[in-house]
Order: sequence, then structure tokens, then C-alpha cells
Amino acid sequence: MDFSAMPNRSRFEDLKRLLADRNRFYGDRLRRAVAFSDIPFTSKTELVEDQLAHPPFGSNLTFPVEQYTRLHQTSGTSGRPLLWLDTAESWDWWLRCWAEVYRGAGVRAGDRVFVAFSFGPFIGFWTAFEAAQRMGLMALSGGGQSTGQRVRSIVEREATVLVCTPTYALRLAETALSSGIDLAASSIRITIHAGEPGAGIPATRARIQESFGARTFDHAGMTEIGAYGFECEAQSGMHINEDEFIAEAIGGELVLTNLGRPGMPLIRYRTGDRVEMSHEPCVCGRTSARLIGGVLGRVDDMITIRGMNVFPAAIENIVRRHPAVIEYSIEVDRRREMDELRLKVEVTDPSVVELLRRDLLESLHLRAGVERVPAGSLPRFEMKSRRVVFLSE
Repeated sequence: MDFSAMPNRSRFEDLKRLLADRNRFYGDRLRRAVAFSDIPFTSKTELVEDQLAHPPFGSNLTFPVEQYTRLHQTSGTSGRPLLWLDTAESWDWWLRCWAEVYRGAGVRAGDRVFVAFSFGPFIGFWTAFEAAQRMGLMALSGGGQSTGQRVRSIVEREATVLVCTPTYALRLAETALSSGIDLAASSIRITIHAGEPGAGIPATRARIQESFGARTFDHAGMTEIGAYGFECEAQSGMHINEDEFIAEAIGGELVLTNLGRPGMPLIRYRTGDRVEMSHEPCVCGRTSARLIGGVLGRVDDMITIRGMNVFPAAIENIVRRHPAVIEYSIEVDRRREMDELRLKVEVTDPSVVELLRRDLLESLHLRAGVERVPAGSLPRFEMKSRRVVFLSE
């Protein structure tokens, strides 16, 4: 990376001086680095180990703990949750980043934003809710409601923007359909999604858009790094908010540095997200780096079945092409000499089972078992979905 040519170089140098003097976690590594590329990567494993060694919050604190006003944690879907602190200033930074997400999607004055989220310790869409308020929009909380109650709230309160995970958007649509409610006839005109790659998968995006009669936008962020990516109305890739982040693509993995969270920062953080980055200007006029196809998946979620490498997102793109599939899960059986994959599906039309077998073979060269299971037997998710199950001895 040619950091000398980057417009936010001076801002990073200011951050570097602050952390070198006051942050135990980053102090030594920043003092030893001459160039930006000399700074070692930061991994989630390091952060978890640091919080175990220095409980409860770890050594990555630049200020006395009394200066922090918010505490959240990661979802813990891939291991021990990380605790993350924000000062009042860094929380304002979060809200500014989320405002870019809304502006990119075309959210405007007078919109009513419904946030379908439980508002627990996971940071999730807390910032989406408060950013909507900060922008003068009507923010509607979906906390403490069942899925059916949320569907009715969306319709009765005439919400125009929905914010949730892509999986939960489909769950809302499924519930509405079973209740005889047509969400495509509601006031929703924009849906914004994060937490998993689904909204960037063409077939999943199409399913959500059809269900809500709205335009669907992808967004990317992490509890520990911030809200770094958003789609514009041209939808030609996910823009990196380069005013607030330094983005690198190292071997296809997204590496990020945030600039507005000095109290608990991350420098050259290995996100684990698999991406394809472009620096070509977008037709919308923005010149920031873009992630083509959004976040493509996790670098560690590749499954090898009989010598074939396959990513769960590729399977989802095939499954979601079939409207008859209500829900699905992927089982990988590691109890034999060679891994085998079985797709479990809830469907309204049994003939789809054979179509899925054929599509998996023709599109991915994957021989997989496809099993129809009873309606309602597979788990539903409000936050990040966990559809891949590994069976082992």
C-alpha cells in the first residue's frame, strides 16, 4: 500500500502518536514501525487472548475506563465474545458512519425506519436506530416483539425503511405470508441489511426485494471495527467509507484500520471477510474503494467435499433461486473417509428437491444429498444465521 499518497495519512499519523504514548496494546508495535506496512496485523484471536490476560476489557484502552460510556460485545458465533467500549466521541463517530449507510441507500427526510432487532448486548443495530434519530427520522423499535408483532408494526406504523439481517427479512416475509399479510403492498420502499453476506447474494437479494416490493441494500460493519461499508443507489459494489477507514485487501482478505475510535482502536485488523476490491470510480460519482459483490463470505468458511471447494454463499445463491424453499440448512458429515454434504430443505413443492440436486451438480459440480424435512423443523434466526452444521465422530 502506498500510504504516502492516501488523503487520510495525516489523520492516521495523529492517531499513531496518541496510541504510541497511551495505548498498551498498540504502543510498542507502533513505536517500532517506520512505514504503515511495518505495523503487524491484528487478529481477533489476539484480542480475545488479551482480554483473557487483562480482564475484563483487555489492554487496548487509550483512556481511563471512566471515560467510556458504552459497552457492547460481539455475537460470539465464532468463539468467545469480545467486549468493546466506546467513548461519547466514538459513539458519535459510529452514528456518522451509519448516516453514510442511510444516505447511500437513498433514505430521506420523512422516512420511518423500523429496526427489527432485540437490542441486547450485541451492538447490532443500536447505532442504526440512534443514527436515524440523529438524522431527524422517525426511528421505530422492534425490540421485545415476536416476528408476527413486528410484521404488524411495520404495516400499521407505515414504516418505509426496514433494517435487519437478510435472514430475518426472509423470516418476516415468511411470517407475513402465513398470516395473509402482503408486505409488498406495505409502505416499505428500502430494506438495509448487515450481519451476514445474504443481501449481497443475487438470489437472496431478489427474494427480499420481491417479498417487500422494495429496493434491498447491503451494508457491512463489525462490533469491534465499526460500520465501514455501504451500497449506493447504483448498487455496483459496496463502498468503503475511506474518510473513516483505511482498507487493504491482503490475499483476498479485508484488512481495516479505523480512524475515529481512538479510545479502543484497531490497526490493520484482519476482518476474516473474503472480498474483491476495486479502485475504479463508481457511476454514482464516489471514488472510494468498492467491494465487488459485497462481502463474499468468510476466509475460513470454505468446505471441501470430495476434492471440490465450495463456499456456503454459493449454495445459498442456488437455494434462493427456488421460491418453494422456505428454509434450509447444510450438514457436512465428517464421520467418513471423505466429507459428504447434505442439504436439508423445507419446501412447499416436493419436486424442488430433485431440481436442487441437479442445480448443485450443474452449477457447482457438487454431488449432494437433498432431504425434504417437515415445515418449521429447521431453526430460524434473528441475528447471524448458522446454517452450516458439521457432524463428526
